Amino acid sequence: MQQAAAAGTARPDAAESWSSLPWMMLDLARRRAAAPMIRHWRDGAWRSLSWGEFAAQVGSLAAWFRARGIMPGERVLLVSESRPEWNIADVALMAIGAVTVPTYVTNTVADHAHVIADSGARAAIVATPALAARLAEAASGRLDWLLLLEAGEAPAGLPAHRWAEAAATPCDLPLLLAEVEQIPPGRLACLIYTSGTGGLPRGVMLPHRAVLANRAGIAGFLERLGVEGTPYLSFLPLSHAYEHTVGGFLLPSCGMEIVYSRGAERLAAELPEIRPTLITAVPRLFELLRARLLAQLEKETPFRRRLFEQALALGLRKLDGPPLGPVERVQDWLLDRLVRSKVRARFGRRLKALVSGGARLDPDLSGFFLALGLPLLQGYGQTEAGPVISVNLPWDNARHTVGRPLEGVEARIAGDGELLIRGPLVMDGYWGNAEATAAALRPGPDGETWLHTGDVARLESGRLVITDRKRDFIKTLGGDMVSPAKIEGLLMAEPEIAQAVVAGEGQPGIVALVVPAEGMAEKAGAAIARVNAKLSSIERIRRWAAAPAPFSVENGLLTPTMKVKRRVVLERFAGEIGALHR
Repeated sequence: MQQAAAAGTARPDAAESWSSLPWMMLDLARRRAAAPMIRHWRDGAWRSLSWGEFAAQVGSLAAWFRARGIMPGERVLLVSESRPEWNIADVALMAIGAVTVPTYVTNTVADHAHVIADSGARAAIVATPALAARLAEAASGRLDWLLLLEAGEAPAGLPAHRWAEAAATPCDLPLLLAEVEQIPPGRLACLIYTSGTGGLPRGVMLPHRAVLANRAGIAGFLERLGVEGTPYLSFLPLSHAYEHTVGGFLLPSCGMEIVYSRGAERLAAELPEIRPTLITAVPRLFELLRARLLAQLEKETPFRRRLFEQALALGLRKLDGPPLGPVERVQDWLLDRLVRSKVRARFGRRLKALVSGGARLDPDLSGFFLALGLPLLQGYGQTEAGPVISVNLPWDNARHTVGRPLEGVEARIAGDGELLIRGPLVMDGYWGNAEATAAALRPGPDGETWLHTGDVARLESGRLVITDRKRDFIKTLGGDMVSPAKIEGLLMAEPEIAQAVVAGEGQPGIVALVVPAEGMAEKAGAAIARVNAKLSSIERIRRWAAAPAPFSVENGLLTPTMKVKRRVVLERFAGEIGALHR
C-alpha cells in the first residue's frame, strides 16, 4: 500500500526572489559589504574576509576566467580543501555561466581521471603543487591549464597560473551584478560527483533552483534559531554536496560567519575558542567526540563518574520517559549545573544545533548528546536533491526519525517501500548518463516524475524514517529479508567496534567483518553479544572475524565522507566472508 505524499510545513523566507546563486551572493555583498563572511586560519592566526572583499575578488576572478577563454557551460574542476579561494572561484565560475566541478582532495589519480574524462572539464583550480601533480598525472592531456592557489613548483607539461595574477584582474563589479541578475534558475550551476558506496561516481547536475530551494526550506528555521551574526564552524569539505550548499551558500546568505575548522585533531581546541552556534558533520565525528568524552571520564574519580552516569540516565529519562518525579527533577537540576554545564563549556556554551547528515545517526548516539544538553539533530538528503530533503529541529526533534520534509518537498512512499521525492530541489539528471538518469527520475505511482531515492522509508506523523538502502537488503537462504544498515549501525554504536559490514545473501545466516576500536580487539566479541541480544533470531550474527585491514579512504573502502563502501568491502574480502559461512 502506498503512503500519501507529504510536504514540509516550515515557512521559508519569501522576502527575496534571487534566481541564481551568484546574484544572491553579490546582491548580499552589496548590502553588507563590511560584515565578516569567512574566517580561516592562515600564517598562524585567524584571518577574516568581509562580504565586500569577497565580492571584489569574485569580480576579478570572473574577469580572469573570461580572459582565459572559459565559456558558459564549460566545466572547471575545483580541487582544494575548504578556504576562501574555494568560495570565490565557485561563485566567479557560476557568474560567467561556467559549471563548477567540486572534487575531493583525497581522490586518487584514478578518481581524478574518471571525473576529468566524464565531465569533460577543460581546466582546474588546485590548492597545492602536490595536488596539482596528482591531477596532472590523471589528466593525460585533457586539461588546458591549472590555476594554483599556493606557491610552489607547478607540474611539468601543463600550463599553470597563479592566484595572485587572477585576483589582480580589473573588473566592473556593477556590470557583473547586472549580468548575474539575468541568470535563469534552471541553468546548471555545478556538477557534483557522488562519492557512492559502490561503482564509479556519477556527476549530479544541480541547477541554481535546486540549491535555492534548499535555502527557501531552511531560512525560516534559521531565523527562528536566531543565528544571524554568529559563527558556524565548518568541518565537512566544500566538495561534499551538503557543505557546498549549506556552508557555501545557505548559511552565509542567512547572515552567519563561516569559520573553516583546521581539522578533527584541532576541533577540541576550536570549539571553546570559536564558540559556534551551529556545526554540521557526519555521524563518525560525533562517534569520535563521544569516545573522547568517555575516555576523559575514565580519568575522573569514581564520584565524578557516578555523577556523569546519573546525568546521562536522567537526561535519557527526560527524552524517552517515564517522566521524572519531584525528587528526580531536583536531582536533574543539580546535575545540569554540576555535569552538563561543563560538557556544554567544551563546545563553547552557545551551541543551538549540532546537525548530523550523510549517513544514519544511531538513536543511542544522538540520545547520548541530547541527554547531556547538546542539541544533536539528524537530517536527511541526497546529492540528487540539492541535497537537503528533511531535518529535525531543536523544538521539533524526534531522534528516531530524520525529521519533516522541507517546505516545497513532496515525499511519497511507493508500494515497495522506496522513498520518492519531488520538488524544485531535484537534480536535472546524471551528466552524460541517460540510463542512470532514467532509472532515478521516472514515473511514480501517480504517473508523475519523481526522484527514486533508493532508500526504504516510512512516514510517521509527517516525519521520515529511513530504514535501509533498497538494494542492500540481504535475503537469506530461508527467504528472510534482513536490513544490514540496522545491524551495522548497532555494531558501530558499541565503543569496542569502529567499523562493521555484515553479509549473508543466499546463506543460512548473518556473519560480520568488524574493525575493532583501537585497543579493543579482545572485547569485540562481548560487543557483538550485546548487539545480538537486541536482534531477532534471523538477524543475529552467527560468526564474525576482524577485518584484515581498517576501512579507509586510502584503501578505497571508505568514501571521502566516511561511509563504508559495503559492496567494495564484500568483494575485496569475499574469501574471509566465505570462510565465515562455512
